[in-house]
Amino acid sequence: MITALHALLYSEDPPATRAFLRDILGWPYLEDTNSEPGWLIFRSGPSELGVHPNSWTYGGESRRVPIHHEVSLMCDDLAATMRELSAKGAEFTGDPVDEGFGLCASLRVPAAGEILLYQPSYAPSYAL
Repeated sequence: MITALHALLYSEDPPATRAFLRDILGWPYLEDTNSEPGWLIFRSGPSELGVHPNSWTYGGESRRVPIHHEVSLMCDDLAATMRELSAKGAEFTGDPVDEGFGLCASLRVPAAGEILLYQPSYAPSYAL
């Protein structure tokens, strides 16, 4: 039986990325004692998995993306979460945007690119 979803972030500097997840996002973690020192595995909270088409039209604009996998972070109040994370040193690229499924912002993750942070406009399934 499937018991959980394990997501991966690939990083050019894993210690810096792990420090961001630990210190800025404040995620609880354990250190994998079967790996090198500092190999942290984080509890990221409730999760859900959606399957999206790789082409769509929203607001009269058509988009197409390559088939890929993506990790996004969810919150209840995007503006408050952005303020809280910014006060801890997090950086966002641009202002929030309504993407139809929720209010979205791009959060810079050290050495790992950007990750979507969003406040869903739907009832999240992780509460089922």
